[in-house]
Amino acid sequence: MVLPRFVHPKEGDSDSSPNLYVANCGPAVGLSYDTIASAFSSFGEVKGVHAADESGARVIVSFLEPASAHSAFNALNGRPCPQLGGRTLHIRHSVLQPPSSRVDDSVPVSLNAPDLNIPGLYLFHDFISAVEEEELLRAVDVGAWKSLSKRRVQHYGYEFCYDTRNVDAKRHLGELPSFVSFILERVSLLQGITEKLDLDQLTVNEYPPGVGLSPHIDTHSAFEGLIFSLSLAGPCIMEFRRYTAGSWVPKTASITDVKDENPYDCSELSRKAIYLPPRSMLLLSGEARYAWHHYIPHHKIDKVNETTIRRGSRRVSFTFRKVRRGPCQCEFPQYCDSQSQR
Repeated sequence: MVLPRFVHPKEGDSDSSPNLYVANCGPAVGLSYDTIASAFSSFGEVKGVHAADESGARVIVSFLEPASAHSAFNALNGRPCPQLGGRTLHIRHSVLQPPSSRVDDSVPVSLNAPDLNIPGLYLFHDFISAVEEEELLRAVDVGAWKSLSKRRVQHYGYEFCYDTRNVDAKRHLGELPSFVSFILERVSLLQGITEKLDLDQLTVNEYPPGVGLSPHIDTHSAFEGLIFSLSLAGPCIMEFRRYTAGSWVPKTASITDVKDENPYDCSELSRKAIYLPPRSMLLLSGEARYAWHHYIPHHKIDKVNETTIRRGSRRVSFTFRKVRRGPCQCEFPQYCDSQSQR
C-alpha cells in the first residue's frame, strides 16, 4: 500500500505548511475521518484527512491555509480535545514530500525468524496443540476482561499500567494461573534457554478483526530480557522496526494503548515482517527485545508473499515476562529508559 508521505518540515518551514501530523487519532481509536475533519474545521477549512501510516492511529489533517494549521496546533497539541472524546492529541507540523520521493510502504513477510536476521528473535511453530489452544481460550473466557479502546486484556502476576508503560512491582496479584503451567514448563525446555526464567507476569490480549498494536519496545526498566508471546485463535503479521538515524528513548508521559512511537528525529529505519500463525510462540531476546520496535498493523486482511490471509474473528496472545527488580544495564542505551535517566 502506498500512502502519501508526509515528513517533518525543515527548521523555519512549519509556519508555511497547512498540514498537521496528529497522533492518538484515527479509526483504530474509534474516530472516523469525518469526525476528525469536523473537529478541526473550527480552526479553518479542512481540505482532507489522510492516514499517516497503516496503524490507523495517526492521521494527517490538511487545511486550506497554513494559519489554520498553526491555530489548531497551538490550541490542541498535548491537550484533550472535547470534540474527539477527550483524547489527548500529539501534533506536529508536516509537509508533503514530492511524489518522486515516495516509496512503496509494503514490507516482505517472512515465515521463519532466521530469514529476518534479527539477533535474538525466534519463532517456534506449533508450540501447542489445537486441543491445548481451545483449553487456553476457554480458561481466559471465564476470567474477567478489562476493556481498552479497541481490545480487551487480562493481567496475571502483576498488572501492566498503560499510562506509565510499567508495572508496580510492589503490587503482586498472585501466582500465574495453573492453566499456563504446561506452557512455562515447555518454555524452560527450549533449546538455548540457559538462564533461570522464573516468569512472573502474564498479559492476555484479545484483538478483534482489524485491530493491531502500535509500534513499541517493551519498557526496559519494567521487564527482564526474555519476552515470550503465544499466538492463539487467529493469525497476524508482526513488523519489526530498527531506527538507524537519531535516537529513540521511551517517553514517560501518560499514554493510551495506541500512541505515536515514531518521533521525527528518527528519520531512517529498517523494517522487517514475520507471519505469526496460531499456536506459534515468539521469543524476543537480546537485540530483538531491546532495540527493535514490534508492531501489528491494523488490518483485517494480510498479504503473505502471494497469499492473502484473512484474520480470524479474534486473535488472543499470551505474553509472558519477568518483572525487573533493578535498573536495566543493556547494550542499547539509546533505547533504554534506565540509562537515559542516569
